Amino acid sequence: MKKFVKSLAVVLVAISTVGCCSEKQCGEVCSKEEAVYEVIMTRRSIRDYKEEPVCREQMAKILEAGIYAPSAINMQPWAVRVVDNKEFLDGVTAIAVASNPKIAEQPGFRNLFRNAPTVAFIACPEESYSGEYDCGLLSQNMMLSAWSMGIGSCCLGSVVPVMNSEEAKPYLERLELPEGYKLLVGIAFGYPASDELPTAPERDANKAYYIE
Repeated sequence: MKKFVKSLAVVLVAISTVGCCSEKQCGEVCSKEEAVYEVIMTRRSIRDYKEEPVCREQMAKILEAGIYAPSAINMQPWAVRVVDNKEFLDGVTAIAVASNPKIAEQPGFRNLFRNAPTVAFIACPEESYSGEYDCGLLSQNMMLSAWSMGIGSCCLGSVVPVMNSEEAKPYLERLELPEGYKLLVGIAFGYPASDELPTAPERDANKAYYIE
């Protein structure tokens, strides 16, 4: 079995057994801590997806996980709008391609959102002192919970200037963001087109350490 499927299978088994079997049956591998750690360490940004939109029941769980993120003084400043409407995504894509035709030259290109069939747009108040950080926590919760269900994701900051363009104004208005909110990021969600897990770039452990 390919690496992606094998790794994810371990995660799903661990998560599904937490709380429903004895410590003796599960052992350390099936502990909640191990399951969460495994999801974090195996998640990768996915940049190609199957055309099938994410099941809305699964997306509801992803959204629930997102809004349970911590936020400064529990302000919950985020506004999240999920789009799985192909006409919407294709319309925004057409605007981006008209401005920069080279985008469409990428191999297998279908849309601006890394071919994702489902996109979550995240926004926060323009004047919020902590809104961007809080939305970052929400976004991470969403992506990790998605991965635990076999759903890939990828943060897409590049879609923001497209959405904020005059040409895309009708699409931005369709998001019905609250007055005074700004769009921060789009997150692509979808079922990975390939079973192969992308290789994780090497991390620099020297950037995080104790101060004595």
